[in-house]
Amino acid sequence: MAKRLGRFGYTVTRQVGSHMRLTTQRGGEHHVTIPAHNPLRIGTLNSVLSDVSSHLGITKDELLAQILD
Repeated sequence: MAKRLGRFGYTVTRQVGSHMRLTTQRGGEHHVTIPAHNPLRIGTLNSVLSDVSSHLGITKDELLAQILD
């Protein structure tokens, strides 16, 4: 997930235990924390996608389309 969000300028700014904090400057500073689990639970994935899409001003479907390219 961290790699895929890299397409939107997110980089890992810190990691504590099994959670990573990603930060982007695109569209203003934004932080999102994701667990370093594989696979992510569906609710966790939905929450991260909602948060990122809201910050970027696009729909979750548009975000998914760009992530999966």
